[in-house]
Amino acid sequence: QVQLVESGGELVQAGGSLRLSCAASGHTSLYAMGWFRQGPGKKREFVAAISRAGDTTLYTDSVKDRFTISRDNVGGTVHLQMNSLKPEDTAVYSCALRGNSWPSRYESDYNYWGQGTQVTVSS
Repeated sequence: QVQLVESGGELVQAGGSLRLSCAASGHTSLYAMGWFRQGPGKKREFVAAISRAGDTTLYTDSVKDRFTISRDNVGGTVHLQMNSLKPEDTAVYSCALRGNSWPSRYESDYNYWGQGTQVTVSS
């Protein structure tokens, strides 16, 4: 059984940084992982994803050059380093696991989801 638990979300000022973590139980090192977010009154959207080996990453355009996804397959953890945060980054951030090795931008490609962690960026 796969379980995903996010942490690291908090209130931060614009321009600040946060590092989100997703602790995964089960054989999660075999699979691609992703981060999605849902802002107030918005649909959930793709943020970043990483392949099983960690050698391929995808980002949505609005976070490129500001966010970095990484993974520690020994510890079963995926991280999202977020720099230069903007108020529009305010959202609940959720990690997700895909049932194969390759990252994807599409929610429907992911099989397991965490509960999410709140990130609030004040202006």
